[in-house]
Amino acid sequence: MPARPALRRDLPTAPRVGWLFAYDWDRLALERQAAQGTACFDHAGFDLFSFPDNARLVGFDLERFAQRQAARGRRRGWRAVLSHHEQFGALATAMVAERLGLPGATPESILTAQHKLAARRALAQAAPEASLPFAPLDVDYGEPVPEGLAYPLFVKPVKAAFSVLARHIDSHQALQRHTRFSARETWVLRRLVEPFDRVCRARLPAAGSAHRMLIEQPVPIDVPQFNLDGWVQDGRVHALGVVDAITAPGTQAFLRWEVPSRLPAVIQQRALDVARRFLNAIDFRHGFFNLEFFFDARTDRLTVIECNPRLASQFGDLYRRVQGVDAHAMAVALALGDDPRRVPRMPPSAGAAASLVYRAFYIDDVPRAPDRARRQQFAQRFADGLLLAFPKRGHALARDFKWTGSHRYGIVHLGAADRESLRERALQASALLGWPAPYLDHAAAGSPAPAAPRTRAQPSRPTLETT
Repeated sequence: MPARPALRRDLPTAPRVGWLFAYDWDRLALERQAAQGTACFDHAGFDLFSFPDNARLVGFDLERFAQRQAARGRRRGWRAVLSHHEQFGALATAMVAERLGLPGATPESILTAQHKLAARRALAQAAPEASLPFAPLDVDYGEPVPEGLAYPLFVKPVKAAFSVLARHIDSHQALQRHTRFSARETWVLRRLVEPFDRVCRARLPAAGSAHRMLIEQPVPIDVPQFNLDGWVQDGRVHALGVVDAITAPGTQAFLRWEVPSRLPAVIQQRALDVARRFLNAIDFRHGFFNLEFFFDARTDRLTVIECNPRLASQFGDLYRRVQGVDAHAMAVALALGDDPRRVPRMPPSAGAAASLVYRAFYIDDVPRAPDRARRQQFAQRFADGLLLAFPKRGHALARDFKWTGSHRYGIVHLGAADRESLRERALQASALLGWPAPYLDHAAAGSPAPAAPRTRAQPSRPTLETT
């Protein structure tokens, strides 16, 4: 099917760049970079979560898509190609760059990082102290799960994004319910995974099928999560920064992400060392990365959740506010083969910034999206703010609750001089929008409490053997 109309700036000195699967934060960054004359961009791809765009999942083939974009890149004279899209974009970019001889990661390194079982195996070899015990759950969608598994455990798909179907499971019956899907759900799952699996079967057959689940030793539910962002150029790993993740009580559902990080510098360096060893092990030598990890201060243990071989786009705006670095501009520079550290910095606009995530844990708790009047009030009172709404209904809404345990209906980005001022601004913005503030300490008078689950998961214990 034809790609979306290209976003172009016919500036003779600007390089032409292909940007695949850009939406939300990436779309905003693409438009900003084009307006600044950084490059002339040609866009291709579609939004997996918006109709009618996501109808293109029917018959979607990554090889054919990469072939078409490579041909387009030759005609248009692309000097770079990039994507920060987890499901299809990162792999498609590597395949296009390979065909055009442009800077990029190898498709095999992307496949290894995104195939969670293959990634676990590589991590267990490269950084065993940071790896959790794991095992494949070798059943097809909806098949009976094996008897004799030790519970509790943590289960997630071998290939997925946005924590889809990742869940703490306490019993055999709960695991069977969690892996039973309706015909509609199975249709969606297969079309989300098959394009990746088809390429994986051809180029990384030892990884095995991506149409299955992975079980891991669960981490206690109160252990905090963090994100290390950085990039690799010519095999050398560089750190961009660390983002703190704050979750709803008794869950691993994100309420917000914050910078600057509270994580001690020595632990950040340990995470960077683990990232270096893992990325070297999978031969990821070019591109941005995002390492998700737990750090348990009680045991001094750092464990990796997963490593995403692309920029975490949602965090780019936070780094711009607090560090004065434009991660998206750096990613364009890296795609062009330039040194991202040479991208000009800007004066920071805030001492602290947050990506506030608004979510409901029960379908009856989903509030209305803000109307035009509220949006205008938000824009006037929070001129620096970024507001994104993700309204869903029907099967799509029900699928959110089943696959993720909650529904993310909005995101707001704000900055402030410090954390306390940021919290106050977040409470005010939430009240204006009519959304519960994503803060656990909601003591401000008149501020709505955050949506939280009505039951809490219990801390878990080790159960699996290391593979």
